[in-house]
Amino acid sequence: MLPLLFGEHNVHLSIIEKKVGVVLNSRGNTVAISGPEDKAAIAYNVLSNLYDQAKNGQEIDSFEVEAALRIVGSGPFSVIKIGTSLNANVPAIKTQKRQIFPRSPQQLAYLDAISNNDLVFGLGPAGTGKTYLAVAKAVEALINGKFDRIILSRPAVEAGEHLGFLPGDMREKVDPYLRPLYDALHDMLPENQVAKKLANGEIEIAPLAFMRGRTLSNACVILDEAQNTTAVQMKMFLTRLGENASMVITGDLSQVDLPSGVRSGLRDAAEILEGVKGVSLVRFTEADVVRHPLVARIIKAYEKKIRGDQSVTPKGN
Repeated sequence: MLPLLFGEHNVHLSIIEKKVGVVLNSRGNTVAISGPEDKAAIAYNVLSNLYDQAKNGQEIDSFEVEAALRIVGSGPFSVIKIGTSLNANVPAIKTQKRQIFPRSPQQLAYLDAISNNDLVFGLGPAGTGKTYLAVAKAVEALINGKFDRIILSRPAVEAGEHLGFLPGDMREKVDPYLRPLYDALHDMLPENQVAKKLANGEIEIAPLAFMRGRTLSNACVILDEAQNTTAVQMKMFLTRLGENASMVITGDLSQVDLPSGVRSGLRDAAEILEGVKGVSLVRFTEADVVRHPLVARIIKAYEKKIRGDQSVTPKGN
């Protein structure tokens, strides 16, 4: 287990040393930490957290190390004293296939918002875990009996394509748009359970257009890629919320695929509903990206380009 924790040639220890500013010396099954007390506490709790994950059978790689560093080195967890269990302070989402921990302080805030509000907006770039964590919380709630069903939806608008151009019947046309939701489900539930729950209606995956006229009760409802809704569609979807239901809406306002001149319903809703009781808006940035580190740098470069373009005033204006 310790080789898994330390990484090949102690690469994980090297990452922690560089990020925290301590010296780690491994001897047998012990690690000696040298450095200022506050930094030593961070390193200790990062290692303890990773060790707990390894004991639970979770693979430890550089991404997990970086995630533990983001959580422990930020916000209230940066002052955790040596010997305090990080996992006692950072709740796990428990599904049938795995336990899922937040990988950044903002992800932790997002999970807290979902637990304490009936309507949550997760706004931000790709790779920040908006959809994945929402589906994980929904699966956990279904397993625990909090809701009778999960309803996952997406607008069928992507990169300028239209359903009519795609081959197959309606199910075959919309499935490619919904594939990320299927992938998340299969990461949390055994394959036979996913198939069973889809068949008996405990889990429903449908395009946004199928939501009109319905009342969604006793359900956890997730609308993904919501930046591609119109204002009319968004209002329609929001007003589907029924008794004993919660709704999570996710999207990236920098990747709107609506026709030119059509305002995103997600942008409208975020502006109109901010501050409304029972509604929480959680905004992610490139700092919360938990995919390949290059993804965060790509997003930052694009945002810098956009800010530069906006700062240029056209001649004659």
